[in-house]
Amino acid sequence: KILTNFNIIKNIHMKKTLILFALIISTQSLFAQKDADQILGTWLTGTGNARVEIYKNANNFQGKIIWLSEPIDPATNKPKTDTKHPNSTLHSRPLLGLINLWGFSYNEGEGNWEKGHIYDPKSGKEYKCTITAKDKNTLNVRGYIGISVIGRTDVWTRVK
Repeated sequence: KILTNFNIIKNIHMKKTLILFALIISTQSLFAQKDADQILGTWLTGTGNARVEIYKNANNFQGKIIWLSEPIDPATNKPKTDTKHPNSTLHSRPLLGLINLWGFSYNEGEGNWEKGHIYDPKSGKEYKCTITAKDKNTLNVRGYIGISVIGRTDVWTRVK
C-alpha cells in the first residue's frame, strides 16, 4: 500500500513538472514572438526619402514602399517607376507599393532578422540583408554582397 501511494504521488509530481515545463516553453515562445514582431510597422529610411511598411508574410517578414518624399517624376510628371531595374519589363512598375524587403526570418539567438534581401530602386540592385533593432524605434538595415563585412548600414526610424 505504501508503494502504491508513493507511485500516485510520483505520478502527480511528474504531471505537475510536465505542465510547468510546457508552460515555460510556451512563455519563451511568446517572448521570442514579441521580439520578432518588434520590426513590424512603418519606418523612415536613413535618407528620409521613403517610408517602408514592414509586415508578416506567412512565417517571414517583408516590406513595401508606402510613401516617397518626391513621388512624382519631374521628367514625366507621372508617379515614379522602377526605371533602374535590370529587367526592362519592370521599368513601368510604380515605386509606391513596391516590395523592397523580403524573406526575413527572426534569429532569436542573434536577436536580428536575417536571410532576407533588400532592393534599392535608386540603383536597381538587390542585396542580401540583415536587420537589427538598435532599440524599439531604430533599425540598422545592413545590405551586403557575399558576406556582411562588405556592405553598408542604413539607420531607419519608426514612424509614429
